[in-house]
Amino acid sequence: MATTEDYMNSTDEYNYDYEDEMCNKTSVMQFGAIFTPVFFSFVVIFSLFGNILVIVILAKYENLRCITNAFILNLAVSDLFFTAGLPFWAYYHMYGWTLGEVACKTINFVFYTGFYSSGILLILMTAHRYMAVMRPLSDIVSATGLSSVVASVIIWAFSILVASPAFVFTVQEENHCTYKSSFWTLWGIYQQNVLFVVSSVVFTFCYSQIICRLLLRSSTQKRKSRTLKLIFTLMVVFFVGWAPYNIVMFLQSFSYFPQEAASGETLKAACDSSKLLDYALYISRFFAFSHCCLNPVFYVFVGVKYKNHLKKLLKSWGRNNNSIGNRHSRLTIISLTSGEDVST
Repeated sequence: MATTEDYMNSTDEYNYDYEDEMCNKTSVMQFGAIFTPVFFSFVVIFSLFGNILVIVILAKYENLRCITNAFILNLAVSDLFFTAGLPFWAYYHMYGWTLGEVACKTINFVFYTGFYSSGILLILMTAHRYMAVMRPLSDIVSATGLSSVVASVIIWAFSILVASPAFVFTVQEENHCTYKSSFWTLWGIYQQNVLFVVSSVVFTFCYSQIICRLLLRSSTQKRKSRTLKLIFTLMVVFFVGWAPYNIVMFLQSFSYFPQEAASGETLKAACDSSKLLDYALYISRFFAFSHCCLNPVFYVFVGVKYKNHLKKLLKSWGRNNNSIGNRHSRLTIISLTSGEDVST
C-alpha cells in the first residue's frame, strides 16, 4: 500500500517548505537521497528477474486459461508496472522532478495502476485459496477459459479507474510532481488506507479459516507443517510490510488539514514530530515496496509444481548453452585442421 505523495515528494511528503526556517529538514532529505535510490535499485533488479521468470514459466509450461494461472500472470504483470515507477522516484529523490508534467502524470498513472491491481489480485488470490480449501468442489476453484479472461478484464478496468486521479489531477510545480490540491492528496492517502484495511480483513479471515481446516484434517504432518509455515510467513510479511507504512501515512495526512496558529514551542515540537514521521516513512516504505520482488517467491516458487518448472527451465537453458559451446568447439577444431582463421 502506498500513497501518492510518498514517492512524489522526496522527504517532507506533506509539506513543500523543505528549508523552512522553523523546520529545517536537510538531514531528512540527505537520508532519503542516499538510501532510497540504493534500496530501489535492489528492489527493481530482483523484481524484474523474479516476475519476468514467472511470466516465462507460465507461458512455457502452464495453461493460462486456468484462473489460478491467470491470477499469477496478472500479479507478475502488475508488479512489473509497479516496479517501472521506482527508478523515476529514485531519480526524484536525488534531483527533484525535472522530467516534465506529461511524464509526471504518466508515470504516476502507470505506477498506481500496477499498485492497485497488485493489491486487488492478492485479495482475490487469498479468497481463491480459501475456496480451494473450504469448498474444493466449487466451480470458482476450477474456473477456466472465459472466466479467467473476464476476471482479468475486470481487475485491470477497476485498477485503471481507481488510479485515474493520479493521471488527471497530478501536476508539476517547480521541481515537484504532486496533486493539484490537498483534497486529492487526502483522497489518495485514505484510498490506500482503505485498501490496506480490506486486505487485512480478507487475509486474517481467510487464512485463519484455512489454518483451522488444516489442523482438523488428517493429512501428513510434514505437508501440514509446510503449509502452516507458508501461511504464517505470508501473514507476517504482509503486516510487517504494510501496517507500519499505512499507519505513518495516516498520521502524516493530518498535516493537510487547516492548522491553527501556534506558539514557537508548539511549532518546534510539531517539526520534531514531522521529522520522526519522515524517517519512519522512509524505513517503512523500504519494507512495503519489497512486495513486488517478494510476490514471485511467496506466491509462485514455493509450490512444488513451479519449482519443477523452474528446474526444467534452468536445465533447458543449460543444455542450450552447452550446445552452443560444443558447436563453438567443433567450429574451432574444423578451422584449425583446415588452416582457416575462423573466430566463431
